[in-house]
Amino acid sequence: MSSLILPLQTGAPTLSLQFEIISFAVLGAILLFDLLYVVKRPHEPSMKEAGLWVGFYVTLAIAFGGLLFWQAGPEYGQQFMAGWITEYSLSVDNLFVFIIIMARFAVPRKYQQEVLMFGIIIALILRGIFIMLGAAVIENYSWVFYIFGAFLLYTAWKQAFEKNDEDEGPDANSGFVYKLTKNLPISKEYDGNKLRTTVDGKRLFTPMVLVFITIGMTDLLFAVDSIPAIFGLTQSAFIVFTANIFALMGLRQLYFLLGGLMNRLVFLQHGLSIILAFIGVKLVFHAMHVNELPFLNGGKPIEWAPEISTNLSLFVILGTIVLTTVLSLWSPWGKKAAAASEAAKQDNTTDTE
Repeated sequence: MSSLILPLQTGAPTLSLQFEIISFAVLGAILLFDLLYVVKRPHEPSMKEAGLWVGFYVTLAIAFGGLLFWQAGPEYGQQFMAGWITEYSLSVDNLFVFIIIMARFAVPRKYQQEVLMFGIIIALILRGIFIMLGAAVIENYSWVFYIFGAFLLYTAWKQAFEKNDEDEGPDANSGFVYKLTKNLPISKEYDGNKLRTTVDGKRLFTPMVLVFITIGMTDLLFAVDSIPAIFGLTQSAFIVFTANIFALMGLRQLYFLLGGLMNRLVFLQHGLSIILAFIGVKLVFHAMHVNELPFLNGGKPIEWAPEISTNLSLFVILGTIVLTTVLSLWSPWGKKAAAASEAAKQDNTTDTE
């Protein structure tokens, strides 16, 4: 059984298989505890509780990054931190869609934690498959970095200049969800947090099944952007997967912590577009360095292409997130845009009624 680490260079330090197994075992135990906690105590967490959990997972991620520094050197530690921060910031964008899904399915606040938790677990399983496939493709076909880079540049342009329709996520997913569930007998009402209920003597699924599938599939759609992005920061499948685990573990608590603040992060999509564009350029440069395409430079590496270091990547990602947050929350432009967004939301609510 080989390690999940794909070495960056000959002679570079690598993580032992034992370390990787222990890491996955510990993270799996934390996820199991979190799941049991949510199932046994369904409730809407207070701001304090959500804040403590977010602080716990952020601290845990930083500590894990420190372990990577210690076990395999600063390069792997920096790659994990850059990957985790990127995945976490991209996951914040998911929260906009999660809020819409919860409202659309009228999920009781008491059970939203459970919905998010199961949806995240579904997403982790699907992302795990995606990551393994991506790692295998990258290891055998270096030209895929050109495709990843071009895709991220296109996604960045689309995110920056096209209107961000909040209904796009659930609507785009609803056709697929319908195909999966069209033959399922589903009740009209929830029955607590149950997946099955009895109505007039008939055993039916509750709408909770639809919510679980929609959350999980929607998050998988976001992975189409985020997985190529993090592969632009590291080619280690282990780092990619653990960064995704840490980003998704804290997502449920972040949902309740941010709450109404989500509408204030008006420049988030622009900040994310900058991050995606930067990583897209980095991927293209990396593809040029390992070029094997016969019609480019005779199939030889293009040595004049600049090499973007992990340190620079971490600086750009952190700087963009901080600048985006400051501009959204405290700048006159951010306050004005947030007020306009809230007014438009109120108008849409009035029209619907």
